[in-house]
Amino acid sequence: MINITILALRNAVLASIADSCYVFSKVNEFLTRSGKPPLFNVSLAGLSKEINLNDGMFAIHPSVVLDEIVQPHLIIIPAMTGDMMTATHLNRDFAVWIARQYREGAEVASLCVGAFLMAFSGVLKGKQCTTHWAYANEFRHFYPSVKLIDEKVITDQNGLYSSGGNNAYWNLLLHLVEKYTDRKMAIHTAKYFVVDLNRDMQSPFIVFQGLKDHEDELISKAQDFIEENYRKKLVVEELADKFNVTRRTFERRFKKATRHTVIEYIQRVKVEATKKQLETTRKSVNDIMYSVGYVDIQTYRDLFKKITGMTPLDYRNKFNKDAGN
Repeated sequence: MINITILALRNAVLASIADSCYVFSKVNEFLTRSGKPPLFNVSLAGLSKEINLNDGMFAIHPSVVLDEIVQPHLIIIPAMTGDMMTATHLNRDFAVWIARQYREGAEVASLCVGAFLMAFSGVLKGKQCTTHWAYANEFRHFYPSVKLIDEKVITDQNGLYSSGGNNAYWNLLLHLVEKYTDRKMAIHTAKYFVVDLNRDMQSPFIVFQGLKDHEDELISKAQDFIEENYRKKLVVEELADKFNVTRRTFERRFKKATRHTVIEYIQRVKVEATKKQLETTRKSVNDIMYSVGYVDIQTYRDLFKKITGMTPLDYRNKFNKDAGN
Protein backbone atom coordinates (compact mmCIF):
# COMPACT_ATOMS: atom_id res chain seq x y z
CA MET A 1 0.00 0.00 0.00
CA ILE A 2 1.33 3.43 -1.00
CA ASN A 3 0.71 6.02 1.73
CA ILE A 4 -0.04 9.39 0.15
CA THR A 5 -0.27 12.47 2.35
CA ILE A 6 -1.90 15.56 0.88
CA LEU A 7 -1.17 18.69 2.89
CA ALA A 8 -4.11 20.85 3.92
CA LEU A 9 -2.30 24.16 3.70
CA ARG A 10 -3.83 27.25 5.28
CA ASN A 11 -4.30 28.97 1.92
CA ALA A 12 -4.45 26.02 -0.43
CA VAL A 13 -6.23 26.03 -3.78
CA LEU A 14 -9.14 23.75 -2.95
CA ALA A 15 -9.32 22.21 -6.43
CA SER A 16 -5.73 20.97 -6.26
CA ILE A 17 -6.51 19.13 -3.01
CA ALA A 18 -9.82 17.71 -4.22
CA ASP A 19 -8.45 16.59 -7.59
CA SER A 20 -5.45 14.89 -5.98
CA CYS A 21 -7.72 12.93 -3.67
CA TYR A 22 -10.07 12.07 -6.50
CA VAL A 23 -7.40 10.80 -8.91
CA PHE A 24 -5.88 8.28 -6.51
CA SER A 25 -9.24 7.12 -5.15
CA LYS A 26 -10.40 6.61 -8.75
CA VAL A 27 -7.30 4.56 -9.57
CA ASN A 28 -8.09 2.39 -6.53
CA GLU A 29 -11.56 1.90 -8.00
CA PHE A 30 -10.13 0.98 -11.41
CA LEU A 31 -7.80 -1.55 -9.78
CA THR A 32 -10.62 -3.11 -7.76
CA ARG A 33 -12.78 -3.45 -10.87
CA SER A 34 -9.96 -5.33 -12.60
CA GLY A 35 -9.68 -7.77 -9.72
CA LYS A 36 -6.63 -6.19 -8.11
CA PRO A 37 -6.34 -4.80 -4.57
CA PRO A 38 -6.43 -1.00 -4.08
CA LEU A 39 -2.95 0.50 -4.03
CA PHE A 40 -3.24 3.96 -2.48
CA ASN A 41 -3.98 4.97 1.08
CA VAL A 42 -4.73 8.70 0.86
CA SER A 43 -4.85 10.98 3.89
CA LEU A 44 -5.35 14.72 4.22
CA ALA A 45 -3.06 16.20 6.86
CA GLY A 46 -3.35 19.62 8.45
CA LEU A 47 -2.11 21.52 11.46
CA SER A 48 -5.64 21.40 12.89
CA LYS A 49 -8.85 19.49 12.31
CA GLU A 50 -10.50 22.29 10.36
CA ILE A 51 -9.00 24.58 7.73
CA ASN A 52 -10.93 27.52 6.30
CA LEU A 53 -10.20 28.51 2.72
CA ASN A 54 -11.23 31.39 0.44
CA ASP A 55 -11.97 33.77 3.32
CA GLY A 56 -14.12 31.19 5.06
CA MET A 57 -16.17 30.29 1.99
CA PHE A 58 -14.98 26.67 2.23
CA ALA A 59 -13.87 24.50 5.13
CA ILE A 60 -11.96 21.25 4.88
CA HIS A 61 -11.49 18.73 7.62
CA PRO A 62 -8.16 16.89 7.51
CA SER A 63 -8.32 13.22 8.39
CA VAL A 64 -5.20 13.57 10.54
CA VAL A 65 -3.04 16.26 12.04
CA LEU A 66 0.53 16.39 10.83
CA ASP A 67 2.13 14.75 13.87
CA GLU A 68 -0.08 11.68 13.46
CA ILE A 69 1.28 10.80 10.01
CA VAL A 70 3.41 7.66 9.98
CA GLN A 71 5.84 6.90 7.13
CA PRO A 72 4.32 8.65 4.13
CA HIS A 73 5.62 7.38 0.80
CA LEU A 74 4.50 10.46 -1.13
CA ILE A 75 3.71 13.97 0.10
CA ILE A 76 1.65 16.25 -2.13
CA ILE A 77 1.94 20.01 -1.65
CA PRO A 78 -1.12 21.68 -3.22
CA ALA A 79 -1.14 25.03 -4.98
CA MET A 80 -1.44 28.13 -2.80
CA THR A 81 -3.24 31.45 -3.17
CA GLY A 82 -2.18 35.02 -2.47
CA ASP A 83 1.29 36.53 -2.18
CA MET A 84 3.76 33.65 -2.31
CA MET A 85 6.06 34.79 0.46
CA THR A 86 3.09 35.36 2.76
CA ALA A 87 1.61 32.03 1.71
CA THR A 88 4.87 30.24 2.45
CA HIS A 89 5.23 31.93 5.83
CA LEU A 90 1.69 30.89 6.83
CA ASN A 91 2.67 27.27 6.18
CA ARG A 92 6.22 27.35 7.50
CA ASP A 93 5.44 24.62 10.07
CA PHE A 94 4.92 22.19 7.21
CA ALA A 95 8.38 22.94 5.78
CA VAL A 96 10.39 21.36 8.61
CA TRP A 97 8.17 18.29 8.47
CA ILE A 98 8.56 18.00 4.69
CA ALA A 99 12.35 18.18 4.94
CA ARG A 100 12.46 15.54 7.67
CA GLN A 101 10.19 13.16 5.79
CA TYR A 102 12.25 13.56 2.61
CA ARG A 103 15.43 12.74 4.51
CA GLU A 104 13.71 9.61 5.79
CA GLY A 105 12.78 8.41 2.32
CA ALA A 106 9.47 10.02 1.40
CA GLU A 107 8.97 11.53 -2.05
CA VAL A 108 7.55 15.05 -2.42
CA ALA A 109 5.41 16.53 -5.19
CA SER A 110 4.45 20.19 -5.51
CA LEU A 111 1.49 21.37 -7.56
CA CYS A 112 1.89 24.70 -9.35
CA VAL A 113 3.10 27.38 -6.90
CA GLY A 114 3.33 24.80 -4.14
CA ALA A 115 6.93 24.77 -5.37
CA PHE A 116 7.55 27.85 -3.21
CA LEU A 117 6.86 25.87 -0.03
CA MET A 118 8.90 22.91 -1.28
CA ALA A 119 11.82 25.23 -2.00
CA PHE A 120 11.42 26.91 1.39
CA SER A 121 11.80 23.50 3.05
CA GLY A 122 15.30 23.24 1.57
CA VAL A 123 14.85 19.95 -0.25
CA LEU A 124 15.19 21.58 -3.69
CA LYS A 125 18.58 23.17 -3.13
CA GLY A 126 20.77 22.35 -6.13
CA LYS A 127 17.91 20.53 -7.84
CA GLN A 128 15.41 21.38 -10.54
CA CYS A 129 11.70 22.15 -10.50
CA THR A 130 9.01 24.01 -12.36
CA THR A 131 6.12 26.23 -11.28
CA HIS A 132 3.52 28.56 -12.77
CA TRP A 133 5.27 30.64 -15.44
CA ALA A 134 3.77 33.87 -14.05
CA TYR A 135 5.72 33.34 -10.81
CA ALA A 136 9.01 32.30 -12.41
CA ASN A 137 10.79 35.62 -11.89
CA GLU A 138 9.73 35.75 -8.25
CA PHE A 139 10.79 32.16 -7.68
CA ARG A 140 14.23 32.73 -9.19
CA HIS A 141 14.64 35.84 -7.05
CA PHE A 142 13.92 34.09 -3.75
CA TYR A 143 15.41 30.67 -4.55
CA PRO A 144 18.48 31.20 -6.77
CA SER A 145 19.97 27.86 -5.66
CA VAL A 146 17.11 25.96 -7.33
CA LYS A 147 17.29 25.28 -11.07
CA LEU A 148 13.91 26.49 -12.30
CA ILE A 149 12.85 24.95 -15.62
CA ASP A 150 9.69 26.98 -16.10
CA GLU A 151 9.15 25.83 -19.68
CA LYS A 152 8.41 22.31 -18.42
CA VAL A 153 4.97 21.03 -17.42
CA ILE A 154 6.47 18.60 -14.90
CA THR A 155 9.87 17.73 -13.41
CA ASP A 156 11.01 14.49 -11.80
CA GLN A 157 14.36 14.37 -9.98
CA ASN A 158 15.57 12.44 -6.94
CA GLY A 159 12.10 11.73 -5.61
CA LEU A 160 11.04 15.35 -6.03
CA TYR A 161 8.27 16.24 -8.46
CA SER A 162 6.76 19.54 -9.55
CA SER A 163 4.21 20.83 -12.03
CA GLY A 164 3.75 24.06 -13.96
CA GLY A 165 0.86 26.49 -14.03
CA ASN A 166 -2.66 25.80 -12.79
CA ASN A 167 -4.10 22.71 -14.54
CA ALA A 168 -0.63 21.33 -15.30
CA TYR A 169 -0.92 19.47 -11.99
CA TRP A 170 -3.15 16.96 -13.79
CA ASN A 171 -0.13 15.90 -15.83
CA LEU A 172 1.91 15.43 -12.68
CA LEU A 173 -0.84 13.38 -11.03
CA LEU A 174 -0.98 11.13 -14.11
CA HIS A 175 2.83 10.89 -14.08
CA LEU A 176 2.64 9.65 -10.49
CA VAL A 177 -0.13 7.20 -11.37
CA GLU A 178 2.11 5.76 -14.09
CA LYS A 179 5.09 5.61 -11.72
CA TYR A 180 3.21 3.65 -9.09
CA THR A 181 1.11 1.49 -11.43
CA ASP A 182 1.88 1.31 -15.15
CA ARG A 183 1.42 3.10 -18.47
CA LYS A 184 -1.82 1.29 -19.20
CA MET A 185 -3.42 2.57 -15.99
CA ALA A 186 -2.12 6.10 -16.63
CA ILE A 187 -3.69 6.08 -20.10
CA HIS A 188 -6.98 4.77 -18.72
CA THR A 189 -7.00 7.45 -16.01
CA ALA A 190 -6.12 10.18 -18.52
CA LYS A 191 -9.03 9.12 -20.73
CA TYR A 192 -11.41 9.07 -17.79
CA PHE A 193 -10.48 12.63 -16.77
CA VAL A 194 -10.08 13.79 -20.42
CA VAL A 195 -6.49 14.96 -19.92
CA ASP A 196 -3.75 15.12 -22.56
CA LEU A 197 -1.30 12.65 -21.05
CA ASN A 198 1.71 13.61 -23.17
CA ARG A 199 1.72 17.39 -22.65
CA ASP A 200 5.23 18.17 -21.43
CA MET A 201 5.85 21.86 -22.17
CA GLN A 202 4.15 25.01 -20.91
CA SER A 203 6.35 27.20 -23.13
CA PRO A 204 3.51 28.13 -25.54
CA PHE A 205 1.52 29.56 -22.62
CA ILE A 206 4.27 31.72 -21.13
CA VAL A 207 3.83 35.47 -21.34
CA PHE A 208 7.23 37.10 -20.96
CA GLN A 209 7.32 39.52 -18.04
CA GLY A 210 10.80 40.86 -17.48
CA LEU A 211 11.82 40.85 -13.84
CA LYS A 212 11.20 44.38 -12.54
CA ASP A 213 11.28 43.69 -8.82
CA HIS A 214 14.85 44.82 -8.26
CA GLU A 215 16.53 47.99 -7.02
CA ASP A 216 18.87 48.80 -9.90
CA GLU A 217 17.32 51.98 -11.28
CA LEU A 218 19.67 52.14 -14.26
CA ILE A 219 18.70 48.63 -15.36
CA SER A 220 14.99 49.44 -14.88
CA LYS A 221 15.43 52.35 -17.27
CA ALA A 222 17.27 50.08 -19.70
CA GLN A 223 14.43 47.56 -19.57
CA ASP A 224 11.90 50.29 -20.29
CA PHE A 225 14.00 51.52 -23.19
CA ILE A 226 14.27 48.03 -24.70
CA GLU A 227 10.52 47.43 -24.35
CA GLU A 228 9.73 50.75 -26.01
CA ASN A 229 12.27 50.38 -28.84
CA TYR A 230 12.31 46.65 -29.58
CA ARG A 231 11.44 47.28 -33.24
CA LYS A 232 14.84 48.92 -33.74
CA LYS A 233 18.20 47.24 -33.98
CA LEU A 234 19.49 47.24 -30.40
CA VAL A 235 23.21 46.80 -29.83
CA VAL A 236 24.50 45.98 -26.35
CA GLU A 237 27.48 48.32 -26.56
CA GLU A 238 25.28 51.22 -27.69
CA LEU A 239 22.85 50.54 -24.83
CA ALA A 240 25.74 50.60 -22.38
CA ASP A 241 26.94 53.93 -23.83
CA LYS A 242 23.43 55.34 -23.58
CA PHE A 243 23.38 54.64 -19.86
CA ASN A 244 26.97 55.78 -19.32
CA VAL A 245 28.50 52.49 -18.17
CA THR A 246 30.98 50.09 -19.73
CA ARG A 247 29.59 47.15 -21.65
CA ARG A 248 31.01 44.72 -19.11
CA THR A 249 29.42 46.57 -16.19
CA PHE A 250 26.11 46.90 -18.04
CA GLU A 251 25.93 43.19 -18.87
CA ARG A 252 26.90 42.18 -15.34
CA ARG A 253 24.30 44.44 -13.70
CA PHE A 254 21.61 43.50 -16.23
CA LYS A 255 22.05 39.76 -15.65
CA LYS A 256 22.11 40.21 -11.89
CA ALA A 257 18.92 42.28 -11.90
CA THR A 258 16.83 40.49 -14.53
CA ARG A 259 18.24 36.93 -14.54
CA HIS A 260 18.69 37.33 -18.33
CA THR A 261 21.54 38.50 -20.47
CA VAL A 262 20.86 41.69 -22.43
CA ILE A 263 20.61 39.73 -25.69
CA GLU A 264 18.22 37.19 -24.16
CA TYR A 265 16.03 39.99 -22.84
CA ILE A 266 15.87 41.74 -26.22
CA GLN A 267 15.05 38.44 -27.93
CA ARG A 268 12.26 37.62 -25.52
CA VAL A 269 10.71 41.08 -25.82
CA LYS A 270 10.76 40.79 -29.61
CA VAL A 271 9.28 37.27 -29.60
CA GLU A 272 6.58 38.33 -27.15
CA ALA A 273 5.61 41.13 -29.52
CA THR A 274 5.37 38.70 -32.44
CA LYS A 275 3.29 36.27 -30.38
CA LYS A 276 0.66 38.95 -29.86
CA GLN A 277 0.51 39.61 -33.61
CA LEU A 278 0.27 35.90 -34.40
CA GLU A 279 -2.61 35.61 -31.94
CA THR A 280 -4.65 38.54 -33.20
CA THR A 281 -3.80 39.38 -36.83
CA ARG A 282 -3.62 37.75 -40.25
CA LYS A 283 -0.28 39.30 -41.15
CA SER A 284 2.21 36.92 -42.74
CA VAL A 285 4.93 35.48 -40.55
CA ASN A 286 7.50 37.36 -42.65
CA ASP A 287 5.75 40.70 -42.13
CA ILE A 288 5.49 40.06 -38.40
CA MET A 289 9.16 39.13 -38.27
CA TYR A 290 10.18 42.31 -40.12
CA SER A 291 8.03 44.44 -37.79
CA VAL A 292 10.23 43.60 -34.80
CA GLY A 293 13.54 43.98 -36.57
CA TYR A 294 14.38 40.46 -37.76
CA VAL A 295 15.31 39.92 -41.41
CA ASP A 296 16.34 36.24 -41.54
CA ILE A 297 13.38 33.87 -41.40
CA GLN A 298 15.38 30.84 -40.26
CA THR A 299 17.00 32.74 -37.39
CA TYR A 300 13.61 34.03 -36.31
CA ARG A 301 11.94 30.59 -36.57
CA ASP A 302 14.73 28.94 -34.57
CA LEU A 303 14.56 31.59 -31.85
CA PHE A 304 10.76 31.48 -31.70
CA LYS A 305 10.77 27.71 -31.35
CA LYS A 306 13.50 27.81 -28.72
CA ILE A 307 11.44 30.18 -26.57
CA THR A 308 7.91 28.83 -27.18
CA GLY A 309 8.52 25.23 -28.15
CA MET A 310 6.54 25.78 -31.37
CA THR A 311 7.06 27.22 -34.83
CA PRO A 312 5.39 30.59 -35.52
CA LEU A 313 2.84 28.91 -37.79
CA ASP A 314 1.98 26.22 -35.24
CA TYR A 315 1.63 28.92 -32.59
CA ARG A 316 -0.77 30.89 -34.81
CA ASN A 317 -2.85 27.77 -35.49
CA LYS A 318 -3.08 27.08 -31.77
CA PHE A 319 -4.04 30.54 -30.52
CA ASN A 320 -5.58 32.49 -33.42
CA LYS A 321 -9.22 31.50 -33.88
CA ASP A 322 -9.18 32.92 -37.43
CA ALA A 323 -6.04 31.05 -38.46
CA GLY A 324 -7.85 28.44 -40.48
CA ASN A 325 -10.41 30.76 -42.04
